[in-house]
Amino acid sequence: MSVPDVKSHTIEFPCLDYPIKVIGDTVVNFKDTVIEILSKYAKIDLQTLAERQSSNGKYTTVQLHIEATGEDQLRDINSALRATGIVHMVL
Repeated sequence: MSVPDVKSHTIEFPCLDYPIKVIGDTVVNFKDTVIEILSKYAKIDLQTLAERQSSNGKYTTVQLHIEATGEDQLRDINSALRATGIVHMVL
């Protein structure tokens, strides 16, 4: 039995509707902090904004779509968000 070739999906830039999900500690202004950082690096679509807390309230997830222009931009966004100390994961 052979294993079929698995090809990863490649992103074509610019991507006008790139989803970003940020998971971090539930703190005051978490959503505003995420939006502020993202807006420094990309055009964001606030209409796609979704926020929710974990069942125990310890973590908050903020999800929205940005205009992604390249891999360097995405790396910079990831670094800036993680540098806050309150962000645990960027998907």
